[in-house]
Amino acid sequence: MSDEPHDGTERVGAEPTGTRRVGTEPVGTKPVGIDELLERVRSGYERLGPDEAGAAAAQGALLVDIRYAELRTRDGLIPGALVVERNELEWRLDPQGSHRAAEAVSHGLRIVVICDEGYASSLAVESLHRLGLHRATDLVGGFQAWRAAGLPVDA
Repeated sequence: MSDEPHDGTERVGAEPTGTRRVGTEPVGTKPVGIDELLERVRSGYERLGPDEAGAAAAQGALLVDIRYAELRTRDGLIPGALVVERNELEWRLDPQGSHRAAEAVSHGLRIVVICDEGYASSLAVESLHRLGLHRATDLVGGFQAWRAAGLPVDA
């Protein structure tokens, strides 16, 4: 059964009939390397340095630590940061989701995503933007930059 409307209308954003998709890209789209992908993703928002992220948190932004457990155990935690495993991030921060964290109160929430070195967090931010969390950003250099800047860390 086709998912096309039967009233002669066309779905918004629909591909022309016969276009195949793999993932989110039409077949035939030129592949890109991770460096180019990161550059494209990061061009869509302003990233924060450690001091800026600390100031944003002081003004009510939600710091979200997506590092995996081994790194958190080894290096410590940022006081007040919400710890969310990367594979749960979208479910926990979607304000409309049934599995959302208590802190995920609205799409207008300022969110600063923190990974270990500032790479995975950029890709996570793109995903949050797709959920409508357009004030999400990430920390340049990740947790390692936070710690190097002398900002608070709990062992």
